[in-house]
Amino acid sequence: MDRKLDPSRDDLPLMANTSHILVKHYALDLDVDFESQIMEGSIVLFFESENRCRKRSSSTEETCQSESSEARTVRMPEPCHVPGTSTRTFSSKTGYSDFVICGKGEKDTSGKDGNHDNWEQASGISSSKYCCDTGNHGSEDFVLVLDCCDLSVLKVEEVDVAAVPGIEKFTRSPKLTVVSELRNQIVRELVTLPADRWREQLDYFARCSQAPGCGELLFDTDTWSLQIRKRGAQTATDFPHAVRIRYRTNAQGRSVTWTSDQSGRPCVYTMGSPINNRALFPCQEPPVAMSTWQATVRAAASFVVLMSGEHSAKPTQLQEGCSSWHYYVTMPMPASTFTIAVGSWTEMKPETCSSNDLAAERRSFSPSDADFGCVGVCCHVDYPCRFQNASAAIQEIIPHRVFAPVCLQGACQETLLPLVPLCLSAAHSVLGTHPFSRLDILIVPANFPSLGMASPHIIFLSQSTLIGRSHLCGTRLCHEIAHAWFGLAIGARDWTEEWLSEGFATHLEDVFWAKAQQLAPHEAREQQELRACLRWRRLQDEVRSSPEEMQVLRYLLVPVLVSAGIMYWSIRQRLNLCLATRAPCKGTDLAAESSLGTSIYVQHPYMLCLRTYGIKPNKEKTGFVSDSGSSVIKHGLNPEKVFMQVHYLKGYFLLRFLARRLGDDTYFSFLRKFVHTFHGQLILSQDFLQMLLENIPEEKGHAYRIYIE
Repeated sequence: MDRKLDPSRDDLPLMANTSHILVKHYALDLDVDFESQIMEGSIVLFFESENRCRKRSSSTEETCQSESSEARTVRMPEPCHVPGTSTRTFSSKTGYSDFVICGKGEKDTSGKDGNHDNWEQASGISSSKYCCDTGNHGSEDFVLVLDCCDLSVLKVEEVDVAAVPGIEKFTRSPKLTVVSELRNQIVRELVTLPADRWREQLDYFARCSQAPGCGELLFDTDTWSLQIRKRGAQTATDFPHAVRIRYRTNAQGRSVTWTSDQSGRPCVYTMGSPINNRALFPCQEPPVAMSTWQATVRAAASFVVLMSGEHSAKPTQLQEGCSSWHYYVTMPMPASTFTIAVGSWTEMKPETCSSNDLAAERRSFSPSDADFGCVGVCCHVDYPCRFQNASAAIQEIIPHRVFAPVCLQGACQETLLPLVPLCLSAAHSVLGTHPFSRLDILIVPANFPSLGMASPHIIFLSQSTLIGRSHLCGTRLCHEIAHAWFGLAIGARDWTEEWLSEGFATHLEDVFWAKAQQLAPHEAREQQELRACLRWRRLQDEVRSSPEEMQVLRYLLVPVLVSAGIMYWSIRQRLNLCLATRAPCKGTDLAAESSLGTSIYVQHPYMLCLRTYGIKPNKEKTGFVSDSGSSVIKHGLNPEKVFMQVHYLKGYFLLRFLARRLGDDTYFSFLRKFVHTFHGQLILSQDFLQMLLENIPEEKGHAYRIYIE
């Protein structure tokens, strides 16, 4: 990173040099060992260098603008054949205990302190020397920087993708005589295959990930990163585009939690925060590094492996007592959204099949049944997109499964199972096409620190949601389902803009839940008014009691705050907030001053006014980002941040205000258009508000003079 980080601060560093090179695909191959509480294996990263990424991004934008009226046909993902598992030497203990590793990778020859002392056994996480050579090599070599912590890196090597049979079809220039250039050309062609060749692409990714190595690479580790280089590779274009990293996790690693479920059986799952997945595998954490992935995970046969993946994986028995699970994702997303859970889960099924369940089955379909007609044109990078599928557009209820410890079977059958199809159908009625083809729901162990967490194709729910009546379970389920659209299919380009995920999910949970309950309009309004009052009191408490700098939605551009219909904009690094009670008034007064030092004042029947001052936002530079692409997440490591709701609530009140101001029909019609325009992409606050004002020009003219260019 270009500036020295103070380890005593609570900012989370994003070290990856994403401005130079981007990971386009991850191929994980891991063994889960419950006895030692580690995951061990390898990950192969397939790269695309900066120049080519920019060219493709520019081409995508031009195509989106010039071909918006043209039809395209894109095939939908279907269950992919599980690639052959690489040959391994299995532990002699396998088959007799649920808590042993099924396959071993590199032999551990580390000392008692966990650090390695020669070039074959890489340095521990605290090492400060390059393996293979500790001399001074000058500054001419390109260095790949990955986000990484709490991992023991064993070996880093270039992958000989040219050795894969049949791979020569990806060689455009057969006259290339430099083997390293040939390998990089193969990877460049592979990562840019069109969406209708997604199955072939996954197959070759799997084959390449099992190809032999062709030379070890120099690497170094520090607290937050893994740095890799190759002698003589002076640019990102010259750097190997397929790299294998052999590593093991740490039992105390902060990305995963080793614990026991409610039945006392061991399990492990990813937390997703505060450091995301960098203690699960070396990766590029910044949201801009959107990638696909596939993963093969081996565990004792008594365990179930759940993961972010587009198909409902079934185990493949490798030998007695050991099974392998394979998942894949073809929609590019940030590495932070990858999720895995391994435990003695039981799939929960309803005791009886009701007429509603039968209707849901008739409405659902498998990808192989899809009608591949085109529905509009998408503006994201090319991938097999459900929004371009006519049948997916009318699929109210996607295939889903519920997993939990067997001791919670009764609670799941009574509370959760009946709600899933209702909430999925309600979400579809509001936003349209489900972004993901299927859904797993897991009741996680009691130490899970939140009510829920959404990831691609999988939702974690706390056991607390099963207690009492269905209201808590229903609202939380609706909240996590809403993240499929806001937070996953549409992500924030800047992680300090949490409101783009949590604000939308909080507002939509009320809308989805009212529809799932089939409430009359007046009943829905009463329920939502009550929840708004409770949320407003929570927001007041947080504003008064929490540090001012942690209330900021985004540094340099603090996008929005609306409280029960009172809106304000603060475009400023430091939030200046003034609370003043106001008597009820009729209508809405709004005044906007100059674009520099904007002041927006809103007077509304809700007895509150918020006034802020700010500066004109810079859309491209949001917070500190170095030339290499490294940055920081403000207060990302602050333990208080986990419990704060301010980002949820500020965003919620803005959206509530807009829905009431515009009317539900106009607002949700716009929201569906917004989803169709921006799914598969990263956005900033300006993208949402700019599109809102462009699509509702009458509001721009006399109500929302907000300066957001």
